[in-house]
Amino acid sequence: MNNDLIRTIVIGVSASILAIVLHELAHGFTALAMGDHTAQRAGRLSLNPLCHVDRVGTILLPAVLIAFQLLTIGRIAYMFGWAKPVPIDPSGFRNPRRGMAIVAAAGPASNFILALLSAFALAAIGTSGFVADFLLYFLLFNVLLGLFNLVPLPPFDGGRIMVGLLPLAAARALAQVERLGILVILFLIFILPAALGQFGIHFDPVSDVLDNWVPRVATAFLHVAGVHAGY
Repeated sequence: MNNDLIRTIVIGVSASILAIVLHELAHGFTALAMGDHTAQRAGRLSLNPLCHVDRVGTILLPAVLIAFQLLTIGRIAYMFGWAKPVPIDPSGFRNPRRGMAIVAAAGPASNFILALLSAFALAAIGTSGFVADFLLYFLLFNVLLGLFNLVPLPPFDGGRIMVGLLPLAAARALAQVERLGILVILFLIFILPAALGQFGIHFDPVSDVLDNWVPRVATAFLHVAGVHAGY
């Protein structure tokens, strides 16, 4: 394994883990600000990545994506993953449904803010060197994490936001989807696109986000910061 490959893996893994941890902290601290101390009591308001590790979302899936991209295109272009969900008890919120929607929205919002801050940091230090490469990966992964979490189905944050906004009957029906958890993610990302593809129907949210939305949003953030480079 050459030094460039090791460097790429270190940067990609570090950037993805940091983005995931900060995403979860945004949920936990928002809930704390609204009166829920569940995450604090569980020791989840910590920058220690080990507190937030999910064996599938934090370790297995990112490892598979890294290996696949390095073997196929020789670099890490995109990453995707998640952490162990921060425990939230909405019963202490003034309006539990609305409170959960706000807590859910804090995750993607934090990712987009971090991506924008990364773009401004790149504008300040330049776009070459180890730190600049880390910032670029960090920007890209935050954009990806933010966009994916806006999918309007539980357990994604977008689904929880919808539960807080829909009429009560529709919200209850949508909330039932969260019981399926990881099965929903695997179905939407892998199984349904493959099945529909057999009938000539294009449905591939992963490729659509990766190929279209992530580069567009990342480039927009870079342009706002004054870094005139696309991705």
